Amino acid sequence: MEVIKKIIGYLTFKKDSGEGIFLKQMHGINKISILIFLIAMVFLVFKLTR
Repeated sequence: MEVIKKIIGYLTFKKDSGEGIFLKQMHGINKISILIFLIAMVFLVFKLTR
C-alpha cells in the first residue's frame, strides 16, 4: 500500500519531506521525461491511425 501512495504522490507532484536538492532535481527531470514520452506515444498512435 505504501508503494501505491508513493506513486500517487509522485504523479501528483507532492513534495516528499526530507529530500535533498539533487533528489528533487532528479525527480523533476524524470517527470519531464515521462511527460515527453507520453506525448510522443499519443502522437505515434494518432499518426499510425490516420
